[in-house]
Amino acid sequence: MTTNVIACIDGSSHAAAVCDMASWASLRLTAPLTLIHVLDKSEAPVKGNLSGSIGLGSQEHLLEQLAELDEKRGKLAKEQGRLMLEAARTRTMDNGVSEPVILQRHGNLIDTLVELEPDTRLLVLGRHGEESTSAFAHLGGHVEQVIRAMHRPILVTLGEFRTPEKIMLAFDGSSTTRKGVEMLAQSPLFNGLELHVVLVGADTDENREQINWAKNTLAQAGINVHTAIVPGEVDKALPEYQQTHGIDIMVMGAYGHSRIRQLLVGSTTTAMIRDARIPLLILR
Repeated sequence: MTTNVIACIDGSSHAAAVCDMASWASLRLTAPLTLIHVLDKSEAPVKGNLSGSIGLGSQEHLLEQLAELDEKRGKLAKEQGRLMLEAARTRTMDNGVSEPVILQRHGNLIDTLVELEPDTRLLVLGRHGEESTSAFAHLGGHVEQVIRAMHRPILVTLGEFRTPEKIMLAFDGSSTTRKGVEMLAQSPLFNGLELHVVLVGADTDENREQINWAKNTLAQAGINVHTAIVPGEVDKALPEYQQTHGIDIMVMGAYGHSRIRQLLVGSTTTAMIRDARIPLLILR
């Protein structure tokens, strides 16, 4: 079964970063790239009998005009999406991707991505939707829903793309983050890059044993790995480490059994992604 890097394209200012990050991942993974734009149902023509709310008979001409406007609106939205996809394809080809596929769908974004999940190796999407004007504004409405619905790695990007050189894995010794270590050891995505494994907690024998396991597992895979046990609260300690060491991508498990789990459940999922200043790779 062919697995693809899937990139969600919309009209936001972050679409360029999505294209560039998806291109980078596609080339690193030697995986085909599919660019998708989902035309939401709310953008489609509104069909139905409006006579009950406007009046019967005498307003037929107005009803016809409304129907025509709805049809034009739907066609314009579809054409806009097609043009965005064509521009995205051109950008990714300029980045070195061979024959990226473009796909326009009508319906619900979450349903569409779940449908494509069996053929998805990595999903790339922007942190914000089309309404956002700032890289650090409110979280796009679909992001948390996508993270909850999908069971594939999700790379949430923002701002301008910068070729990653340093990666940080938030590690707590749980089965989820141990699985994350094994996934990173097997994946070519970060080959040759500097990987930091960070455990937030006390410098105990148990924690040192856990982080040494992670270091050895990654080192055996030929990965340049640095480890650290840092004190403090997870939501503060991880960003501080990231800024101090110039980390380009933070990697986290979506669900665990510790304080890290609390960051990615319910409203705290939104807070974690909202406060991040770098792309975030969510492992499932």
